[in-house]
Amino acid sequence: WRGAAPIQRAILSGDRETGVTIMQMDEGLDTGPILLAEPTPIGPEDTAETIHDRLATLGAVLLVRALAGLERGALNATPQPQDGATYASRLTREEGRLVWGRAADALARQVRAFTPWPGAWFEHGGEHLKVLRVEIGAGPAGSAAPGTVLDDALSIACGEGVLRILEAQRPGRAAMATTAMLRGHPIPAGTVLSSTR
Repeated sequence: WRGAAPIQRAILSGDRETGVTIMQMDEGLDTGPILLAEPTPIGPEDTAETIHDRLATLGAVLLVRALAGLERGALNATPQPQDGATYASRLTREEGRLVWGRAADALARQVRAFTPWPGAWFEHGGEHLKVLRVEIGAGPAGSAAPGTVLDDALSIACGEGVLRILEAQRPGRAAMATTAMLRGHPIPAGTVLSSTR
């Protein structure tokens, strides 16, 4: 992944690992020869925030090693292959919209990739509700249309599977467990949430 949002694009794509590369600069976008690289796994609970923090620590360690290696003349630059490079385009707020016709596992990756920014969200009652944590529900959605709320725990039918929202945030409010949010802002079973794409 090369470009503005490599961490988020890796999570969205379902990649199992990411990493840090120390490279020499050239005229291209992240195309310079590689001096050092270190992978790290993307776990099922990782968000863009947790990966960012892990990569920042890993990058600092790798940079110190690279500077020491360059000073000793012990590093050889390896040209990057052009095959397999993918552009990681900039994120937009609109990309955070949860479209219930998609598969539950893709929506779960979207929530993890867009946490903390720009945030995954859906509309209900004229509000943008930000989704911070989810799990893939057990069992199929049956004959329920995508976007249908299936129970009082905010399990939602998707194009394939069920997504259960565990933590959410209303505009201007603190993030909270879904059970607490629903006490003051109910979304009853049978509600069909809008999905524009």
